[in-house]
Formats: sequence, structure tokens, C-alpha cells
Amino acid sequence: MVNKSKKTQDFVSIKEIRNGVALLTNNSMVAILMVSSINLALKSSDEQKAIILQFQNFLNSLEFSVQLFIQSQKLDIRPYITMMNDRLQEQKNELIKIQTKEYINFIKDFTNKTNIMSKSFFVVVSYNSPIIQTKKGIGALFSGKKTLKKQDSSIFEENRTQLEQRINIVEQGLTRTGVRLVKLGTEEIVELLYKLYNPGESEKPIKQT
Repeated sequence: MVNKSKKTQDFVSIKEIRNGVALLTNNSMVAILMVSSINLALKSSDEQKAIILQFQNFLNSLEFSVQLFIQSQKLDIRPYITMMNDRLQEQKNELIKIQTKEYINFIKDFTNKTNIMSKSFFVVVSYNSPIIQTKKGIGALFSGKKTLKKQDSSIFEENRTQLEQRINIVEQGLTRTGVRLVKLGTEEIVELLYKLYNPGESEKPIKQT
């Protein structure tokens, strides 16, 4: 029996990313919203209760499922250190140069001893498009061809409209809790997924060709 090796793509459920929408292998369409955070500890008791109540109302109002995703990763301090080194080279005042150098050494030493984590919050909104019956068979919309026919492109836009309606519902509901939301574009989704599947290279953003 011959063991056939599988490609990395075989383990990834994403088929294509187009117009800020991820098309999955099960024909679902997915959009990702980046959400700001709220520090409840800094809120008064009444404010905390109001925020929790609004979030509860948001969940109860949903007629479709959403995914709440929290990305936690070690903060890459190197770009900041590089920026400070550039300023150090440009500085003419000797006293400020000494203070800047001491500050850089302090940041390096502190981050080496302490794991500083950054957290990003996302809401994943999906839409399961119906199976499409066309003259050439079922599911021609997701046939994987580089050039979509006008009919398939029209169907894609119709399904994307349904997804956008769900996005609007999520945005309206979460905005009432006091958070801000922004929908990720194609390149932003690609970069997010690249960092998820390549945690050792999270400091290297990828650009779509």
C-alpha cells in the first residue's frame, strides 16, 4: 500500500478569498470582523450591568450562529526597538542619547524576562449558500476555476448580499455594547490566516499576489 503525501492546502478548509469574503470547502461564505475591547473593571457597577445586558440582548436577537475568536500572541517588540534605535542615531543631544540608550536596554531586558501578550478580538460571520443546480451540474459556483462565468458571479454577489445583511445585524448589536467593529478586507484576512498557520513567523506579514 502506497502512502500518498498530502499537500498543506488539503488541511486548510479555505478554498478562496475574494472581495473580503472567505469561501470554504463546504461552500460556506465567511466574513471576519475585528472588534475593539472593553475593560469592564474600569466601569462602574451600573455600566457593567448595562454592557452585559446589551450583549445578552445581542445574543438573544441572533437567528444565525457566529463565532467569537480571540487571538493571543507574544508581542513582537522588535519594530519598536528598531524605531528607537533610528531615533537614537538621529539624536544630537548627548544627554538624551544616553537616556534613549538606557531606555532601549530597559525595554529589551524587560521583554526578555516577561512575556507581553497582545490580544485581538474577532467575530466570524458565516452564510451557508444553498446548493446551486446549473446546466453543468451542482455547485458550479465553487468549481475552482479562475474565471467565473457571469451567472456564477451573479450568484456569488447574491450570496454575499445575504452575508452583508448578517454583518449589519452583528455590527448594530455589538455597537450598542460600546465596542467598535471593522470588517477585514482580502489582504487583511490573508495576513491573519498566515499568522495563524505560521505562528513562528507572525512578525512577517504576507501580501497577496
